[in-house]
Amino acid sequence: MPHNRPLDPGPGLTEHRVVLPDGRALRTVVAGEGPGPLIVFEAGMSAPAASWIHTQREISTRHRTLSYDRAGYGGSDLDPHDRTLERIVDDLTNLLDVLGENAPVVLVGHSWGGPIIRLFADRHPERVAGLVFVDATLAGVIPPEHAGRILRSFQLMSVLARLGGGRLIMRLSLPHGTSEEISQSDLAIIRRDYACGRAMRAGVREARQIPPALPVLQRLQDTGTPAVPTVCLQGGRIDRGMATVRPELNRVATELMSLAGNGKVVIVEQAGHLIPQECPAAVREAVLGVADAVREVR
Repeated sequence: MPHNRPLDPGPGLTEHRVVLPDGRALRTVVAGEGPGPLIVFEAGMSAPAASWIHTQREISTRHRTLSYDRAGYGGSDLDPHDRTLERIVDDLTNLLDVLGENAPVVLVGHSWGGPIIRLFADRHPERVAGLVFVDATLAGVIPPEHAGRILRSFQLMSVLARLGGGRLIMRLSLPHGTSEEISQSDLAIIRRDYACGRAMRAGVREARQIPPALPVLQRLQDTGTPAVPTVCLQGGRIDRGMATVRPELNRVATELMSLAGNGKVVIVEQAGHLIPQECPAAVREAVLGVADAVREVR
């Protein structure tokens, strides 16, 4: 189903609609100039391009940047097919192809964006210049029943959105609040595109595909990432229900980076899962550090 309504991306950012080979359009947000690698931001499950608004604007002062609404989010068309991990990576690949972005890119993936950029790197290692994982989803850590809880939470928030509970959704999603670096106008754009029924319904569709994706993700973790500059940011704060899971997530992430050709882990002690909103400075420094390392390698 086409979705043609324009959405103001915020100051310094520009919106475009890009038509994929199958006729669906994805809304992209671009900013920045420069000869270095394109920085591509991949959001987490239920999250639109707007979740990167502050970080993208900061990175774009030095690099070309691209974020986008996956199918069904924000200004992007719905996808009639199941939103499997493979299907999402097909869309990302086609998007870059249509844009003519064939040179290696730096991929930044938060949460479910982590598996997305990991699968892209596995399929197209020659197109990856660097990787930044931001509290990425990892197989072998999350209990199987967790996928069901995620699905139910998106279903609940979809109902809340329909009842006009956008502000409540934001409070539930960010109980510790957001960084003072993020302006109120940027938060309004995040709330518009995230705390709404459209985003939550898209999240439901993706959450249904978590169980079949986990064996794929485990294989990818066992295979490892390309030998490119890589940073893995992990939340350090132990939030409710994470007393066992958080230390294990960080242990597995550290192990994966120790096996990577050029990887390191940074624990963001003051943040939980939503590092881009709680501690954007850590994300900024990681992305710029990887981009600088890419230039040195070249």
